[in-house]
Amino acid sequence: MFKRILIANRGEIALRVNRAAHELGVEVVQVYSTADKDTLPVKLADQAICIGPAPSAKSYLNMQSIIGAAQISGAEAIHPGYGFLSENADFARACVDNDLVFIGPSADCIDQLGNKAAAKDTMKKLGVPTVPGSDGPVESVEDARRFADEVGYPVLIKASAGGGGKGMREAHDADELAEQFNAARGEAKVAFGNDEVYLEKLIQRPRHVEIQVLADSHGNAMHLCERDCSIQRRHQKLLEEAPCPVLTEETRQAMGEAALKAVRGVGYQNAGTIEFLLDTDGKFYFMEMNTRVQVEHPVSETITGVDIVKEQLRIASGEPMTCISKAPMSPRCHAIEFRINAEDPAHDFRPCPGTVTRFDLPGGPGVRVDAFVRAGSKIPSTYDSLVAKLIVWGDTRDEALARARRALTEFNIEGIATTIPFHQKVLENEMFQRGTVYTDFIETEFSDVQF
Repeated sequence: MFKRILIANRGEIALRVNRAAHELGVEVVQVYSTADKDTLPVKLADQAICIGPAPSAKSYLNMQSIIGAAQISGAEAIHPGYGFLSENADFARACVDNDLVFIGPSADCIDQLGNKAAAKDTMKKLGVPTVPGSDGPVESVEDARRFADEVGYPVLIKASAGGGGKGMREAHDADELAEQFNAARGEAKVAFGNDEVYLEKLIQRPRHVEIQVLADSHGNAMHLCERDCSIQRRHQKLLEEAPCPVLTEETRQAMGEAALKAVRGVGYQNAGTIEFLLDTDGKFYFMEMNTRVQVEHPVSETITGVDIVKEQLRIASGEPMTCISKAPMSPRCHAIEFRINAEDPAHDFRPCPGTVTRFDLPGGPGVRVDAFVRAGSKIPSTYDSLVAKLIVWGDTRDEALARARRALTEFNIEGIATTIPFHQKVLENEMFQRGTVYTDFIETEFSDVQF
């Protein structure tokens, strides 16, 4: 096991990695921007090094500064968290070139899976079900129209190097296609520096169901069951639960086997997530693979009892993962995660930076909160709006829902607007209570909801 690692991230994921490392007896070096100098991850680190001003490009995306901080601090490895450089193959390669371990998959794996069009082609060759789509990037509107005429409308235009909904547009007819195709390319260029897009047949009203996987250098690979991430707004996840309320045991097993086929087929090591679309007939299709720890990893930890971040550290240090003895996994409870963002749902979820004046956490049985703020913390406008994650669980889904209602009522944040009222409205919705939701649930069911 490493003696010292550097955390190249901020916020709640930096604190999460800090806690896992310290429990394993590993020292932590925390890098930070000037905007984050007073945050909890910085205060709880064994060493803290400022790597630049608030803008991400000058701090958390500055590879040279992060590598330099690791070298001067004596860190042996770098944990990238999620976002920022976590899925950047050049950064993973730079770590290795500077005798540092990248706590994640190899740069080659990131390259192979980071481009969505190439990843889909790889999965097709491995026999993993995929959505009907174009053979690689689509170069022109004319090529896009030929594809759409062949598979039928509606179609989905997606950035090859994309994620988080950037560069993703729907086209429901030929007139709409040209406009949306060019808009998707423009968004992709701005967000990722790459304007390549590909097309897929749009699956109507799907669920977003993903499989958490772990694989080590000793030939072990396993999955930690599934997560349902269908509650989204503009392709951004807001609530996740595990297990999926509508998944049959047969489909769960088939989806898990497909995920492991993908992992073994590309020689993947460390933690990752295979994301699938589940249609109304119960068929599932590969969507993409995230080559990092996910925001929603706590729901998988809760239903399986596996500490995913600790396993990341064990795998990266060359040790076998300890949870393999528990495979195959079955859900031992029902868990739900609520993303508490500094956003105002009463005003179209506009960002709400500011100073937190009160921060009262919920507690009691079946409640966990992953948060890096407290009263007096400043929420900058520079970064993602995630403030905390509330995770609840129970023996049944109904018990988890009851605990969620209680915990959200107890969770009191003042000074900024948050998404707590939104989550309370979701819990009141009959479709959600039945578990019959889909990825455009918020847009179609919440357009008239008052907060």
